[in-house]
Amino acid sequence: MDSYIKRKILKKHGISFEEVEDYIAIEKKLKVSVNGKEIISLYCTPSMIKELVIGFFLSEGITTNKIPLNKMNIVYGEDFRVDISVDEDIFKEKRLPSRCLGGVTLNKKMNFKKVTDDFSITAEFLKTVFNEFHQKSDLFKLTGCFHSAALSDGKRILVFAEDIGRHNVIDKVIGHSIINDITLAGKLMLVSCRLSSEIVSKCSRFGISVVASRAAPTSLAIEIAEACGITLVGFMRGDRMNVYTNAQRIIL
Repeated sequence: MDSYIKRKILKKHGISFEEVEDYIAIEKKLKVSVNGKEIISLYCTPSMIKELVIGFFLSEGITTNKIPLNKMNIVYGEDFRVDISVDEDIFKEKRLPSRCLGGVTLNKKMNFKKVTDDFSITAEFLKTVFNEFHQKSDLFKLTGCFHSAALSDGKRILVFAEDIGRHNVIDKVIGHSIINDITLAGKLMLVSCRLSSEIVSKCSRFGISVVASRAAPTSLAIEIAEACGITLVGFMRGDRMNVYTNAQRIIL
């Protein structure tokens, strides 16, 4: 399914208006059920739906088990519906509230694992791969309405995703990696959005070593990255970058 539509709009140039065709991001409501019982709904771009659901369930700690793809049934319509059929109740919390665009993050204390590895990259590679990442963001360039995320092994980009929701792109990258048996530990996560505590928390669950963005981190994101041993890099713009935590992984 397409991730955007075309629509006639009025565009102002100087003192006059011109009717032009513009590209608009599609936003769909996604409802997820387990054994027929709806447990969560969120808004997303209608692509990589299975990856989004699997990534969300695992990154939020709803389940620690990989959900078999043949246990997921997707119904496409005005709203998207995903029903997961499992023998056990993998959802152990109360029903979650909906949250617009940004996905949903469970309000619970997380047990952070310390990331201890010898993963490192040069500042020059980080600059190069982030530029490549930016160039891959076709939907953003077309509409100006998408976030993006990517996973790199320090040599190339392995996984790339775009979505209207900043949490969603992280879940899509994680979900795709889990489905395709791509190890997340000792990897680099590239994101286009601000570095919030939720995003760093999601990455910490899987031992991701470096998280880099063109935007800034929050104070709590820095605290979590410091505690978890994650290298947090912000303001990736041209030759600039700010390394906020665990700088030993960035080689000059």
